[in-house]
Amino acid sequence: MTDESLKTLAGRVRQVLRQVRGPATDAAVFEATALIVGSGFLVAGFLIALPVFWGHELAISGTGSIGLFAAYGGAVTAVIAFTFGRLAVRPEKVDPGAARDGFSVPGDRLRWYDLAAIAFAHAAIAYLGWLGVAELLERSFTDAPVFPFPGAVLVAVAFALAGYVSFLSAVALTPTVLSLVLAVFLVVGAFASMLASSDVHWWRDNLSALGMSSNSASVAFNTTLIIAGVMVTTISRYATAGLPADDPLDRRGRFMVRGGLILLGILLACVGLFPVDEFFLVHNTVATGMCVVFAVIVIGLPWFLRSIPRVFVGLGWAYVLVIILLAAFFAVGYYNLTAVELIAAVLIFSWIIVFLRTAGSIGAHADA
Repeated sequence: MTDESLKTLAGRVRQVLRQVRGPATDAAVFEATALIVGSGFLVAGFLIALPVFWGHELAISGTGSIGLFAAYGGAVTAVIAFTFGRLAVRPEKVDPGAARDGFSVPGDRLRWYDLAAIAFAHAAIAYLGWLGVAELLERSFTDAPVFPFPGAVLVAVAFALAGYVSFLSAVALTPTVLSLVLAVFLVVGAFASMLASSDVHWWRDNLSALGMSSNSASVAFNTTLIIAGVMVTTISRYATAGLPADDPLDRRGRFMVRGGLILLGILLACVGLFPVDEFFLVHNTVATGMCVVFAVIVIGLPWFLRSIPRVFVGLGWAYVLVIILLAAFFAVGYYNLTAVELIAAVLIFSWIIVFLRTAGSIGAHADA
């Protein structure tokens, strides 16, 4: 085939893709492209899985199961689709005066290590999510075999969903999307760890019992915390990029909030790096430090960020009071430590998500 023929074929392919994608608006193009990417992974997943499964009766979960196949393949698919998405929104010529990657500050952007952590989070969500779904289905359909053809179809659908969602997430990495990715990642990682736990009564001790080396769920739980900590450090730059910084007091306040959020992410990662059964003192120190840093940020917020809405300040103070009340309930034996840790984690990360939206609205108002 000559060069001219290749160019003609490529032109026809591009023309067909434009017609399939529909109106040339950004949202429509990205949505249609995501469908094309998902369809490609659907076909690829079926063609890969069918020969592997042929001639075997498969389990839903466990070694050699369709659940494990979907989990590993979904993780790889998520990374590939995320990479495609980032390439799709990569500008041909970088304008230093334009805002990028959802930042309200021109010239700021996500670094390669930020994108690597976010891509890994997407892969982990796909991996842990499909493992969790397979485990639930296994318990619902006890000892039910899966035949090759329907098994290949199910795996193909898992690949397609992972690719579709990861692509759309990659092309629309706003602070809100990133915070939702973090929230989903934490929820999926936590529930997958609970389902995989070898100790069905882990909750009688504390949440950190899931990360003990004697627990089969330790790798999933500790990895979830480490990657979440890296993502929080990324979010801290997102959350503070558009805040007012013209006045020296505002710059100092923004630095304090950003530094506090970064420290929060580092401490969260350390909770996973130092399991409680091997590093008892260090683990408890960093876990307690997270609550202390969070309280300092929330209580000092009206002085750090003078433009922050007082309604949001009141919400943060209410969260801190609830955490203190929970600690008091634990001290008198009314709640066990697992309940306190779960509720405190939900409050802290929900506050971070709301703070992202609030900080973004402040930045938009400042630009206007």
